Amino acid sequence: MHLLTTLGLLALAACSYARNPSKALNPVAASIAALPSWLPGVWRRAWIERRAARTDAFDVHYFQTPSTFADIRIPRDRPSFAHAKSFEDLTDAELLALAKQRGFSGNTTVSVALATWHHEIDFQPPDTSADIGRLERVDDSHMFEHATDSSYVESWRKADSGESRFLVVRVERARRLDRTLIVVGDRFIYVRNRTRDLPPAESIDSLIVSTHASRAQIIAYLDCEFSVGRIHGASIPWQIERSTLPWRESRRLDFANEIVVDADSVAPRKPSRKRWSTLMNSFSRAELLAIIPAR
Repeated sequence: MHLLTTLGLLALAACSYARNPSKALNPVAASIAALPSWLPGVWRRAWIERRAARTDAFDVHYFQTPSTFADIRIPRDRPSFAHAKSFEDLTDAELLALAKQRGFSGNTTVSVALATWHHEIDFQPPDTSADIGRLERVDDSHMFEHATDSSYVESWRKADSGESRFLVVRVERARRLDRTLIVVGDRFIYVRNRTRDLPPAESIDSLIVSTHASRAQIIAYLDCEFSVGRIHGASIPWQIERSTLPWRESRRLDFANEIVVDADSVAPRKPSRKRWSTLMNSFSRAELLAIIPAR
């Protein structure tokens, strides 16, 4: 099926879920959009194995709702950059360290045991090959993901089920996804797109080399935010724990100040020329008011 058709049906399915999460999806959308009941939640990768070599070089957070997903991967050896408040505070070598990060977001479909992650925003240059993995459920909080060509296997553990509470906010500019916020229970992941999509390349590193990028160009390549954190339970509400922009860490998510509760959903606090939509909301109004200020 054509990807645009798939995404359109996913949006219809998400809207149905937002209005009434207990109501069954229509049969056509359900056959495409329905994920295994155990898959939605927040997952952490324990390890990845390639050619019998097992590693955990990245700190990986994977958020999955009944349709939308986002994934952030920070190298465990990445410096903290505690001195930095922006890109301008980083040396050229430190900028290159940020080029190792990964992140992607979009929509997920599952057919039998094969999951396909349809990317809309990528931290690295977009991959032309499909992102498909075979899921092997161990139990509701443990799964393995196998490459279809057997080149890798990943072990995943669920950190939070979200208790069926999901919120997905989407902001478009000029018909291009600009920002998205995914909330699963008490955890969130926020994604802000760069101004322009990266051209095809194996990685940001190779793109920098092939384009003989200036410092300003390198910063433009890196200016894509994936931030993950908690709404409650930290020193401040909506505190970012890990981010592709290290100076965001330990700070409040700015985007949380831009949304308010409106009726039984959320809306932008101020009028915006950008197109806002709530793809999914299974929080009650009382639950929303507990995490987001009213209008």
